[in-house]
Formats: sequence, structure tokens, C-alpha cells
Amino acid sequence: MQFDARAAKLLAAGPHFTITDCPGRRLEATKSTRLWIYRYKSPLDGRMRQIRIGEWPAILLAAAMVEWERLSGARSVGVDLAVDKREVRAQSRQATEAERERKAKALLTVRRVADMYVAGHLSRNRGEKSVNEVSRMFGTMLGEFGDMPAAEVSRSHAFDLIESFAHIPVQAAKLRAELGSAWDYVHDAGRLPDTVPNWWRLIMRGKLRSKGRAVQGVQAGPVKRVLSAEELSTLIKWLPNFSKAVADALTLYLWTCTRGSEIMAMEVSEISEEADGLWWTIPKAKTKNSWREHATDLRVSLVGRAEVVVRRRLGTATGKYLFESRGKLGYMEQKSVGVAVWFHMPYSGTKPEDLRPRLPVTNWAPHDLRRSCRTQLAMLGCPEEVAEAVLGHMKKGVVGVYNRHAYDQERREWLGRLNTHLETL
Repeated sequence: MQFDARAAKLLAAGPHFTITDCPGRRLEATKSTRLWIYRYKSPLDGRMRQIRIGEWPAILLAAAMVEWERLSGARSVGVDLAVDKREVRAQSRQATEAERERKAKALLTVRRVADMYVAGHLSRNRGEKSVNEVSRMFGTMLGEFGDMPAAEVSRSHAFDLIESFAHIPVQAAKLRAELGSAWDYVHDAGRLPDTVPNWWRLIMRGKLRSKGRAVQGVQAGPVKRVLSAEELSTLIKWLPNFSKAVADALTLYLWTCTRGSEIMAMEVSEISEEADGLWWTIPKAKTKNSWREHATDLRVSLVGRAEVVVRRRLGTATGKYLFESRGKLGYMEQKSVGVAVWFHMPYSGTKPEDLRPRLPVTNWAPHDLRRSCRTQLAMLGCPEEVAEAVLGHMKKGVVGVYNRHAYDQERREWLGRLNTHLETL
């Protein structure tokens, strides 16, 4: 039919009418609009498709005729108009999303990268204590640098930040390592452009070394202290000068060779009476190897003074921990033992008004006792693989994959020999 404006106004919602001499062009009515539509058979697959030309009367008959001629001409040469239009829209959306992503990457600050790394990676793969330590480090060390766009961090920017903490090299190295891991994480997530280098992996490699403890203003150097047999003899006799809890903890360092964090968090439920004596089973989750796939619980044979300490503490424990504390952890923190040792050193200036006995063996920390007793095991002839099992170290390489022996019997035998040796000292 010929187009009639009055008929178009009166057209009810739903029906439509076609235009003479314009195949496929029609006017469709909805409740609020009148739409020019071009319907056609796709030259690609023969299916019926339609494409919107526009609203009437905003687009009058003459303008709709011009657009229909363009569309039908494109269709006659094999163009599927609807498919082509969808592709254009898709390309436009992709371009918009790419631009939005580019702007988001440009606005991604160093602090935001750090927060994403902590929330997305650390919280899933490390313990609460480690997560809190890294978060605290980022919060205190990034400062104004944290507000800088991550994509704009240059080699000199990264160097200047780490160099500013060169006076505390261990902490500077930790900051550098964690920022390197954070950059790897956001790169993997596609949040940073591929063209942005991870400068943290490239700067100051091997140049951040510990200067060791400062004793009376003199740097002791990064020495791994090992107490001699004579020093161990003197120290063991001196242990009663510490508080009972500290003396017990240091005794367990010596007689079990375990880590301080494991000792202080010892639970009543982890102690068991077995056929060959008293055992302490440290859950894998509480060991340093908790993140390793093939790691297992650490079994510790309690003999000699270690057994005496644990049985006495089991008898007085009122809660789940053997070294109970009113602190937030519920047990004494590992650093409490280190602070107590320092407090009794002859050169300690902490609370000089407090009179207390001073240690005759100096320049050591609790963890040095673990290293010292590992050395004593070697001197006694303990096989390397057994001594490493006593310490809770995992076997390396292919040996660790194929040798699944637990060494329980050997642990008990050699900790028994260590007990005899320490008592002799």
C-alpha cells in the first residue's frame, strides 16, 4: 500500500503495513512508537532477518526510502546487514571495554597492587601471621610511594624506594621480594600492561645482606652461631636462672631440635603415650613445610628432660596449650623467649635498674640452640637423613619423592643418644 500518515497514526500496536514498490520495508507499531523496519532473506543462510531503520515521524518517508535503498543495495551484493551490525556493535563494545581496562590499569596504584596481592594470593597460601606481617610492612614502608600509578613505576623509582631502607637490609630485601611477587600476581591477572617490567626482580640483586646483630654498637655480622659442647654444658646448668616457662622452652629447643614457633604452640591434644614412649605429633599446618604438597605431620620423640617438661606441663595445663598465656594467641609468643634471653645477657641495657643474673654464655639466640644440637648429632655420628628428619627438614629432589620412610624409630634412637650426650655435658 502507499504510505498514509493518518493511517500510520491510527495503526494499533502489533499490526504493520508494507510500502508498495519497496520490498521488505514496513512500518510496525508498538504502544508508543512507529518503527521503519527492513525485512529480508539473508544471503548467507536464507533465514529471514530484519534491521531497524528508525522511528516515524522522526524519520520521514523520503529519508526512510533513501536508507531502504542503501540497505537493499548492500543485501543484493551479499551483505547480511543484521550480522554486520552485530559485529560492529561487538567491536564497539570491545573497544569500549579495552579503553575502560586501559584506564583502570593506568589508575592502578602501587598500594592497590599490594592489597590485591595480599587478598588474592597471600591470604590463600600463607598463615595468618605471615599475612599480617606483609600487610603491616606494606602499610608502614610504602608511604607516599603507594599512591603512585603502578604502570608508571620506573627502575629508578623502584631502586630509590629499596635504597631508602638499605640501613635495614633484611627488611628491605623482604619488601623487594614481596613487591616482586605482587607484580607477578597482577601481571598474571592481566591487571598491568604486558609492557610494564617487574623492576623489583631486577634491582639490587644480592646487594641486601644482613649485618647481623648489633652488640654494644658493633655489628656481629651474619654469623650462624653454634654453641660448643663446653658452652652447652655451662648453659644447661644455668637454665634454672630463667623463669620456669622460658627454661622449659629452652630445654625443649635443646632436647627436641624443633622450632620455637612449634614449641610455644604445643597443644595437649598433640601429645600421645605410645608403645615405645611419649610422642609429640606436630600437625603439618603448624610446621614450616605446611605449603609443601608432600609434607606430613612432624613426629617428635620426647625423651629425657623433654619428657619431664612435657609431663609436668600436661599435669598443670588448664586449657589446650602447654605454654598458656592470656595474650591474643592463647600461648606464649616465640619472641618472649628471645627477649628473656637478651634481658639476661651481660651487655643488655634493658631496664638497667632491674638486678638479675647475667648469662655466662653470650651472643646467642634461642634458634641457635636448634643449630647447635643439630651439630652435636653430627658429631655423635647420626646419619644425615635421620638428623634432617629430626629437624623436620624435607628430603630434596627425587629422594623426597621416592623415599617416604617416616624415620620414627631412628628419631627416637638418636634423640635418646642426644639426651645421654647432653646429660654427660
